[in-house]
Amino acid sequence: MTRALRLLCALAAVLACSPGQEPVPQEPPEEDAGVAATREYAFNPLQAEKEFKVGVHYARKGSHKAAAMRFREAVKWNPGMAEAWLRLGESLDRLGEKKEARLAYGKYLELDPEGKSARQVRAKLARKP
Repeated sequence: MTRALRLLCALAAVLACSPGQEPVPQEPPEEDAGVAATREYAFNPLQAEKEFKVGVHYARKGSHKAAAMRFREAVKWNPGMAEAWLRLGESLDRLGEKKEARLAYGKYLELDPEGKSARQVRAKLARKP
């Protein structure tokens, strides 16, 4: 920041104060988003559906890492969303993360044991890891 700009900012802070009041120094915003806010998840099926749709888009493009990230977000917003668990398993499987994929497939089967993809998922789980 140039000296002139700093002086202008200080002058603006002084002028913004009421007479007799000292200026309150402003702290710069937190640069690290991870430190600034940690996300808390609560049941939100609308947000889960949004994340799921974006994940499907990424999966169709072949961006399985981005898809897996979105499917993880979807199941955090709605842990009972069986289709998101299935798609998470598929994305992780394509990324070579077999152990995590098996866990996601297991959760899918737990939530929807008679689902349209249950037979194929059981066949994948029956194979050696």
